[in-house]
Amino acid sequence: MKNNSAEQPIRILQVLTIMNRGGAEAMIMNYYRNIDRNKVQFDFLLHRQEKGAYDDEIKSLGGKIYIMPNISPKNYFSYISAVRAFFKTHTEHRIIHSHLNGLSGIILSQAKKEGVPFRIAHSHTSLFHLNINPFSKKKASLGYAFKFLVQNLLRKSVRKNANYYFSCGDKAARWLFGLDSKPNVKIINNAIATDEFEYDQETSSNLRKELGLQGYKVIGHVGNFVPEKNHVFLLDVFNEVQKKLPKTKLILVGGGPGQQYYKDLSEQMGIAENVIFLGVRKDVNHLLQAFDVFLFPSTNEGLPVTLIEAQASGLKIIASENISNELDITGNITFKSLESTPVEWANQLIQMFNYNRVSTHQKIVDGNYDIKNNAAELQNFYLTKVKN
Repeated sequence: MKNNSAEQPIRILQVLTIMNRGGAEAMIMNYYRNIDRNKVQFDFLLHRQEKGAYDDEIKSLGGKIYIMPNISPKNYFSYISAVRAFFKTHTEHRIIHSHLNGLSGIILSQAKKEGVPFRIAHSHTSLFHLNINPFSKKKASLGYAFKFLVQNLLRKSVRKNANYYFSCGDKAARWLFGLDSKPNVKIINNAIATDEFEYDQETSSNLRKELGLQGYKVIGHVGNFVPEKNHVFLLDVFNEVQKKLPKTKLILVGGGPGQQYYKDLSEQMGIAENVIFLGVRKDVNHLLQAFDVFLFPSTNEGLPVTLIEAQASGLKIIASENISNELDITGNITFKSLESTPVEWANQLIQMFNYNRVSTHQKIVDGNYDIKNNAAELQNFYLTKVKN
């Protein structure tokens, strides 16, 4: 839509690591596509040199991408210098919206020193639990434990340097902002384009045929191969399901450094021929149509957008109790403790296969997780702050 007004849109600086297909990134893009970009534009301050999956779309929508050095102890002072130089040069950003969880404190402190008036810290996770078992003694396990420690240590800096607090849900808010933070936190729903995920039987049948799933019960999962997604436990559960129901398939959608490890593990477990690794996909809304049950045993989450999407597609879901129960919008989620055995999870999952899958579109809309109204609300927040 062409802007006939001489007035330029306000520019919001969104701060993330890299714009690949992850939960927070998908949420930001949903909002970006649905705001009035004649009034509000997003720019992105990122921390990886490589190109992200959404970079081309961002540029096509009018956004600018700026690359900072990676945040690490080795280059901390050079990073701070680069950030200060950025804010001195780019005075057009009166609002900075950081999605780095605990690490937001570092960049928001510099924004504060350089006089950026509106500094938003946005919590997307709840790192209450450290679970490094998925990688045992591997290097990735130690890296995850270090990141967990750093994120928790930096929370006070976030509270000190932000002056607006956003969160995807109550649990993520309590982790980053403190147990008494609720009155000061604005919940930004991980809203989706509900229409794109509505269950359609014909799409489901076509996809199952395309993927060779006819005659099978299908368990699905969407999430990158990182320790907190708990893929070892997920494979253990599927292994137990296979023992009772051999005509089952597991579809894993996502990328990340751990993917080959899990491929090898599925081989060792003897279940590889029934585990389908699809990698990073753009058509998750369609792939969900081919699943029968969604399995999500994460150790740490905020309020994952992928579970909103799964609910919008009418799926039954079995998820970890570590995920906030406020996520259950449709009544289709069963929460189960990670203290329960894979056998117990498998038994619960098997009971969930037979159900009448119907459209849950209206429940998502009524639960205020459709993107249209949510985008308008966030846009109004930005505009109100800048104009006052």
